[in-house]
Amino acid sequence: MILHTLIDYETLRVIWWLLLGVLLIGFAVTDGFDLGTGALLPFVAKTDTERRVVINAVGPVWEGNQVWLILGGGAIFAAWPPLYAVSFSGFYLAMFAILFALILRPVAFKYRSKRENPTWRATWDWALFIGGFVPSLIFGVAVGNVLQGVPFRLENDLRIFYEGTTLIELLNPFALLCGLLSVSMLVMHGASWLMVKTSGPIADRARAFGSIAAVATIVLFALGGLWLWAGIDGYRITSAIVTDGPSNPLAKTVEQAGGAWFANYAAHPWMMAAPAFGFLGAALALILFRARREVTTLLSSALSVLGIISTVGVSMFPFILPSSIAPGASLTVWDASSSHLTLFIMLVVTGIFVPLIVAYTSWVYKVLWGKVDEEEIREGKGHAY
Repeated sequence: MILHTLIDYETLRVIWWLLLGVLLIGFAVTDGFDLGTGALLPFVAKTDTERRVVINAVGPVWEGNQVWLILGGGAIFAAWPPLYAVSFSGFYLAMFAILFALILRPVAFKYRSKRENPTWRATWDWALFIGGFVPSLIFGVAVGNVLQGVPFRLENDLRIFYEGTTLIELLNPFALLCGLLSVSMLVMHGASWLMVKTSGPIADRARAFGSIAAVATIVLFALGGLWLWAGIDGYRITSAIVTDGPSNPLAKTVEQAGGAWFANYAAHPWMMAAPAFGFLGAALALILFRARREVTTLLSSALSVLGIISTVGVSMFPFILPSSIAPGASLTVWDASSSHLTLFIMLVVTGIFVPLIVAYTSWVYKVLWGKVDEEEIREGKGHAY
């Protein structure tokens, strides 16, 4: 018996769709509060010491949190090659902007406190703001464009052609709404992290901004859902679905239809748990911000992040990247994956290393748990950014 046949091809495809979601949610929940904290830095910290407190709230953990982004990108590259090819070529300029912002962040961490000049430090503080705000916005904009469909087509030999022209096209109204939702969601999450890691005026300001962000998350999530229902056509497969066949996106027919992104909820009501978690988590976070409950606020905001991202996945299933100009070329879970053997080998490797990453990350958070103390930073005790 060939070992990889122990799990059939259809099941492996679904497993890797789920794992991709887990990796993206892991990134949003962990590095998401780093991004949110960066976006909040100029607003919750008024003095140099307060800014150093905020920076040190994420400084020791941000590098480890970015592992989830690397894993997610690697999973797309290896498990869904056509998805990688279209998204990383079609969204090239957007990806470049994200990478520029993410590279700017560690440079700011390292260089900000090298000089005591106020202008020098203020410049790097705004660099940290850019490093938090820009990726938060563009990730949401990208999701908004995916929900509308991306302008690509496939030739008969499966060569991919992206027909988009400029970055400005990506900044359409619905995509910008999704971008603002992403910003508000991660600002809420960052504020909840600052409540856990800081005290005094910083925590009070974070609580106030977090409450506003929680309200914005609820409102924008609801507006996005209504807009998707009333004004944006979804996609549905109109031919027979072969779930265990070779990866050939052109072997099916697809049509655009109003409300198609909501069909899965009618067919599988349990999927309503995803948007329910999105609303419930943000509502609980709002209440707990006001109640000054620290850890439970962080967990509630994480639940909202999980629910909002999961909503996109379950709404689109089995699509992972629809085409707006050639719907039949849309990529789905069933026709855009790597081979059966490749998915199996990747699953074995993932089953070994992801638990190790989770265990190590958990240990790091345990060691670094506790509030950042202004007095220790002021006196220069230990390592501080």
